[in-house]
Amino acid sequence: MKTSTEIGALSGIVGEEKAIEYVARAGFDAWDFSLFELCRYNRREKCVIQTNHPLSGKNYLSFARKLKQIGSDNGIVCNQTHAPFPSEAPEIRDVLKKAIECTAEVGAQICVIHPQLHFTPEENARMYMDYLPYAKSCGVKIATENLWVWDAENGRARYAACSTPESFCRHLDAVGDENFVACLDIGHAEMLGEDVSAVSMIKALGKRLCALHIHDNDKHRDSHQIPFSMDIDFVPIVDALKGINYNGYFTLEAVDYFGGFTMDNVHVATDNLAKAVKKLADMFDL
Repeated sequence: MKTSTEIGALSGIVGEEKAIEYVARAGFDAWDFSLFELCRYNRREKCVIQTNHPLSGKNYLSFARKLKQIGSDNGIVCNQTHAPFPSEAPEIRDVLKKAIECTAEVGAQICVIHPQLHFTPEENARMYMDYLPYAKSCGVKIATENLWVWDAENGRARYAACSTPESFCRHLDAVGDENFVACLDIGHAEMLGEDVSAVSMIKALGKRLCALHIHDNDKHRDSHQIPFSMDIDFVPIVDALKGINYNGYFTLEAVDYFGGFTMDNVHVATDNLAKAVKKLADMFDL
């Protein structure tokens, strides 16, 4: 089992170029390219935040090529990317083709594009079909992901697009294309109580599950922490992945684990993450 981790949180500390070097040095096989700077969006104010990041300028593909070369120089590849969100925002929709282009440019196979939170499978299918032909022409698969919404009144996560096995499968069926696949967020799946679990999702998705976002939480809030640090039991999850012959990467999305780390000690965080995902990979390979 090959391992990967998103580099968005780490890039906030050391920049993308150094982030790839850190991830390679820690022993990961791949990196997950966070493309959020294509359109930095303030979801509360519903507006774009202007930045000077290379991804937000006209030379975004040159930047992607540079990162691919850095990865190659360090013996590591990009396995998947994560497009900006929320997909409901017109400003985000305007850059999704750029996300697909960047995915192809860095040599990744999958671009994760969030579904629109409150839309039906059929409504979301229309959005995905707007981009799927272009993705196919670029040699890229689009992955949808299971989401949630927060019920502030009751203090818990509630259902949203793809958040149940039934909803996830209906989204995949509504598009009905082998280039439209599933990215299962393990933490999200474990937040919704006894009706939904990562195991039930894995079994329902089967061979259409091609990508993962792995992180830990207290099964209540979306903590995005390092595996084995909180309450998720990864043993049955890994067993379920073995049961469907999952052949994608084990990709971490433990973005909040980097809180408190600085440029002086962030290598400790990447080393710890590599050890945690290696433990998961060893469980799978037994």
